[in-house]
Amino acid sequence: MLKVAQILPAGSWSTAADHVTLDQDGRHRRRAVLTSDHLGIDALLDEPAAVQLKHGDGLKLDDGRILEVLAAPEDLLEITAHSPEHLLQLAWHLGNRHLATQIDGRRLLIRYDHVIAHMLEHLGAHVHRISARFDPEGGAYGGAHHAHDH
Repeated sequence: MLKVAQILPAGSWSTAADHVTLDQDGRHRRRAVLTSDHLGIDALLDEPAAVQLKHGDGLKLDDGRILEVLAAPEDLLEITAHSPEHLLQLAWHLGNRHLATQIDGRRLLIRYDHVIAHMLEHLGAHVHRISARFDPEGGAYGGAHHAHDH
């Protein structure tokens, strides 16, 4: 079985042999066997600590080929507010509940949860259910990844 020799940040590489499509949980791993979408290439990701793979990252295999990481669409809530200050208040409420949140311009994205949607609506948020890629913030104590050679 091939091994992932290096994680290449999005934009730092050019040509992929194939890609792997993963949801957010599937992209946050320490060790996993990943199978490419079209060619069925099996590759072992084996890192000393969990990494957060981002949409567009490259997985350089020990044979030199690169697999592109694609973020699978997920069932999300898109949250907007009537002012920047209101959006900050909404973000605080989500953080207070330790919810993985993607900050995307003038909106917040979280995984769909009807209870949280109801809470946000009562706080004056505009909430819409959507299907999109989910790349939440990594948090103060990690979640970022770095290129890593073995």
